[in-house]
Amino acid sequence: MQLTPEELVREFHDAVMELYFARKRITLLEEENAALRAHLATVGADPEPEPDTGAAIGIG
Repeated sequence: MQLTPEELVREFHDAVMELYFARKRITLLEEENAALRAHLATVGADPEPEPDTGAAIGIG
């Protein structure tokens, strides 16, 4: 499939916007995870250690 320059720009823009919103969602989920871990700590539960997967893919 051959794309025109305008279509390529539009596809690139769409991909950038998807990435932007995905990163935003990841940040919200990380904040929620931290809040839940803090809540577990206050009730005396022992949460499992969090694997460091985000750093391996360049997030955070």
